[in-house]
Formats: sequence, C-alpha cells, structure tokens
Amino acid sequence: MMKSAGIISVGNELLSGQTVDTNTAFLGRGLLSADVQVTRHWTVPDEVEAIAEALMQGTQSCDVVLVTGGLGPTEDDVTRQALADFLGVDLELREDLLVELKQFFKSRGYPMPKSNASQASLPAGCEVIPNAKGTAPGIKAHCTNGPVYVMPGVPDEMKAMFNSLIRPELLQASGHRIVVKKLKCFGAGESSLVSMLGRKMRRGRNPLINCTVGSGVITLHVIGAGETLQEAQDLVEQDEVFLRKTLGDLVFGVGDDTLAHAMGRILHEQQASLAVAESCTGGLVAKLITDVSGSSDFFKQGWITYCNESKMDQLGVSKKILETFGAVSEPVAEAMALGALRKSGAQHAISVTGIAGPTGGTESKPVGLVFIGTASDQGCDVKKYLFTRDRASIRLRAAQSALHQLWKGLSL
Repeated sequence: MMKSAGIISVGNELLSGQTVDTNTAFLGRGLLSADVQVTRHWTVPDEVEAIAEALMQGTQSCDVVLVTGGLGPTEDDVTRQALADFLGVDLELREDLLVELKQFFKSRGYPMPKSNASQASLPAGCEVIPNAKGTAPGIKAHCTNGPVYVMPGVPDEMKAMFNSLIRPELLQASGHRIVVKKLKCFGAGESSLVSMLGRKMRRGRNPLINCTVGSGVITLHVIGAGETLQEAQDLVEQDEVFLRKTLGDLVFGVGDDTLAHAMGRILHEQQASLAVAESCTGGLVAKLITDVSGSSDFFKQGWITYCNESKMDQLGVSKKILETFGAVSEPVAEAMALGALRKSGAQHAISVTGIAGPTGGTESKPVGLVFIGTASDQGCDVKKYLFTRDRASIRLRAAQSALHQLWKGLSL
C-alpha cells in the first residue's frame, strides 16, 4: 500500500496569485514515482502560526510531509522558526553551516550579507539537507508518524534537493521498485479516452494509470510497483501494450515528447523536409516546430499568408478559388499546402486556414472553423475541424492538430 504525503507550500506570493506554484505539481509526480501518494495540500502565508498549524495537520494525517518555501534570509522567511515552534525546540546556530555560507559568498567574490546568517540556524535535533544550488539548506525533522522534509521554494534548488536526496530515501523506505512510463496522446477528449480504457483506470490497481491534461495533450502516467525493478517493468510494459492497442494513433509519443518532437523524429528518419503555410495560426505551427532542438534538420521554411493577396503572391493560390470558396475553405487549404510544397522543394507541407475569432464568424463559417492540409508527392489531404473556446485556444489547437495530422500521415 502506498504511503500518503502532504505538501505545504509557503508564501504570500502564492496566495495572492503573483507566483504560480509549480513546485507542488513537480513533487506530486516525483512522489508518485517513489510509491508515495499526495493526499493533502496546504498553501499558507509567511506566518509562523499558519505554518505550524499546517505542520500539525500534515503530520497527523499523512505518512510524509514536505514543505517548500520560507527558508530565505529575509524577515518574512519564517519556516525555520515555525518548524522549531511545532517541534517544541529552539533554533540553534550551526557553525559548520555558517562556514559553508561564508565560503559560498567568498567563492563568488563578495562577503556574506549579515541577513544570510539566519540560514545557518536549524531547529535543534534536525538534520541538514544539503543545497547544491543555493544558500538555504533543507531540513529533515523526525516526527512520530514519519519524516518532515523542508526545502527552499526556488524551483531549481527544490528539484535538485528532492531528486538527489529525498526521493531516493523515500524509495528505499518503500521496499518497492517503481517504474513510470508516460504515454502522450492527442485527438480525443479526456472523458472519451478514460471511457475507452475502462477498468484499467480504476483506483488501487497495479500498475496505476493517472491521466493529466495540458494544452490539449493528454498524458497517461503508467506507474508499476514490484519487489524488483524487472517485476515493475514487466507490469508497465503489459499495460503499455494494451494502451497502444486500444488507443491506436491517439498515442503519439512517450516521456516528454511533444507533437513536434514525434513528427520531427519521423521526418529525420526518412531524411525528409517540411514547409508550412499558415494563416489563422500566425506562425504558431512554425514556432512549435522550431521549439525542437535540431529542427533545422527537417524544417525548411514557412509562410504567414494572413491576407488573400499574400496567399496569391506567395503561394500561388488563385484569385478564382478565393472568390468562389473564401479564404477559409478546403480548396484554399489545399492550394496553400501544394503551393508551399512547390515553392519550398520540401517533401511535405502543412497548411492552416481558419477563423480564430472572436470576430469574423458567420452562420455557415463559425468561429473555430479551421481547415488543415498536408501535402506530399502523393497528393494533398485536407481535414475540417471545429474548435471552441477563446482565440488563443483555437489557434493552439489548430497548430497542434496540424502537427498531429502530418504525424498520422507519416506513421502509416
């Protein structure tokens, strides 16, 4: 059975919305891969009483408690004092930590500010968690129900501390070996996908399958636990076979793959090149492609032909087609893709034309209507889409769908 964890996020800036709490999302994923399930989360202000109260609630309800934030050198960094109050002990100055802090600043060519000396004080009886990336050491406290780990709120420092020291310790304590595989999906809604998977999504099974959604991409986290690494790996592989068979071409990648990564990988393997012609997406397709390091191996060029004149001048779309069918139409998407293919000399081309809104829609051509073309020497395939929500969402979904459409064609 998985252990439970509570996360306490400290900071007025988190409560005011000035800073987005990305640490909790990272820790949730990392803990799950260490056979620990987050069951509670508190966001509290920079106040000793509030932090201490959250610590009391966390240690009473969870096996492990992790705290982020409030370890800096300023007056509002009070997590050390809150932990000491909760434990009923005093803060003690650690001379070894003070020496390390002074050396840290000396190595950078200037003396340590007096305020940083507070970072060398820890609650009595607590262990130091070294900080390889900053000045604030982490803290480990031993409580009746389990450990409390306190880490800096700076994401890079927190991640390094968790990955190098805390996660391995939790994994060793679990007695299990954990394997996590991420499958990336696109082209269906979350509810449809969950319905397709049925009982595989039920709570408590091993492997556990979690589903997260971001920017239209669904990530399936397959988490297997076994007494040995091989046992956990075998369980995950069995589920992966089922998922790929059930979901088909909805699964486009693994790990941290993006649609552009997956598409670009095939183009690279085929030693093929790509050009894009965009209207409503305004260069977003090209942006997603060039976000991939090494995309110059397969991406030749792109056009943003936002008005009819540029479609005619740059891509050779005929005036007659534009006047007969309108800029947002299947024939224009086809002409744009074929024009990009011909002008660039690439082996593949993508075109996108649509109405991103909020204005410009009609009864016959509503906001969100998009036509996407993919062309090669085998011909041109144009598909019609109807996206909802706001302008930014429509443009992003259109760009992603363009990449997915070409990826599917390349995968056949």
